[in-house]
Amino acid sequence: MKIEVLRIGTRLVRDDRVTTHVTLVSRAFGASKIYMYDANPEIKETVSKVNKMWGSDFKVEIIENWKDVIKSKKKDLFKIVHLTMYGENVNDIQDQVKKEEKILIVVGAEKVPREVYDMADYNIAIGNQPHSEISALAILLDRILQGQYLQKKYSDGEREIIPTKKGKNVIDKTAN
Repeated sequence: MKIEVLRIGTRLVRDDRVTTHVTLVSRAFGASKIYMYDANPEIKETVSKVNKMWGSDFKVEIIENWKDVIKSKKKDLFKIVHLTMYGENVNDIQDQVKKEEKILIVVGAEKVPREVYDMADYNIAIGNQPHSEISALAILLDRILQGQYLQKKYSDGEREIIPTKKGKNVIDKTAN
């Protein structure tokens, strides 16, 4: 399954950190790319440093027009999944979404334009109460990928965490 994420909008000051976290969750939970509309371009540099340190070829693309991304992905047979508290409950729709081969997940930062709801193949709610888009993205990715990202190993990182019951065990691959 190929998964990409589209982040629409940002609320100044508060959202640099939130957008960075949406990006890091996308990367860590199995997406291959994030498109960001109206975002701080420094996030691209942050993710590049994370990729170098921990491995991965996760991509960040700053875009000018989110509608063009959705239209292009639809032409490329991606299913558009919009995370919204007004959508169908994830419990009722997750099995169907798991069967899709290519998914673009739309994560809003502010009031999402009505067009997104209409363009989406799935409008999915992680509960119907106000909550964090970061947690909603993590829950959706976990549900549709069934924890597969937990087993992923990157050979191209400078460091690797070795799971341990207590303490920290980090291998520095650059040390000789």
